[in-house]
Amino acid sequence: MRVILDTNAFISGIFFAGPPYRILKAWRDGKIRLVISPKILEEYRRVAQDLVKQFPAINLIPILEMVAVKAQVFPDQNLPDPVCVDPDVDKFLACALTGKCKLIISGDKHLLCVAGYRGIKVIKPREFVLDYLC
Repeated sequence: MRVILDTNAFISGIFFAGPPYRILKAWRDGKIRLVISPKILEEYRRVAQDLVKQFPAINLIPILEMVAVKAQVFPDQNLPDPVCVDPDVDKFLACALTGKCKLIISGDKHLLCVAGYRGIKVIKPREFVLDYLC
């Protein structure tokens, strides 16, 4: 199964226990495939760098390098028109379309509001764990 993780779900999986952690563990164990674009990876890196300032004992470089190497990376594409109220999250929908990925895992209300756009499901991390990993 191929999935896209929004940045909050990805970062939460690194820093905290719970559903996002279980999703990253499933990816690490080869049970799911992570789909990203260069814009998504850059956002992961930017947010991670901000958090490293708050939590200097945590080394995020290995997991970011693993993402860059092990995730399926598709070229950045722009949607013809904005879809989300927050156009910054359109990159996740664009990646889903480019990578032919039908599932985005996110708690972002803007992405959740456009669930179903061109056949793309958007579900919360807890729902994914309960429906797909249990």
